[in-house]
Amino acid sequence: MRLAVVSSDGENVDLHLGRGKSVFVYDYGDELNFVERRDVEIAEDAKHQGGKVIKMCEDCDVLIAVQYGFKSKIKADNAGIKLVMDEGPIDEVLERYIDHVNFMNS
Repeated sequence: MRLAVVSSDGENVDLHLGRGKSVFVYDYGDELNFVERRDVEIAEDAKHQGGKVIKMCEDCDVLIAVQYGFKSKIKADNAGIKLVMDEGPIDEVLERYIDHVNFMNS
């Protein structure tokens, strides 16, 4: 499973999807592994930019941000990406999500 988190500093999930200038990508199989940082060109004064972040994460299964809008939800659904709202330190956010998936699959 490939997971992406929207973060301003690489340490915390702390941005709205449409303000996500950087996305940190992880792979989860038997363990969690950092893959890469992806930078997104976000215009400071524009609205509805979640689509840019979603496009940057088309190879991901899950995209986690503090918040996202209705249009982004539709775009993510069309791309086959699950959007999740959470915030806090990246390692804790990813652990919560993985624990939830494992619990639901057991």
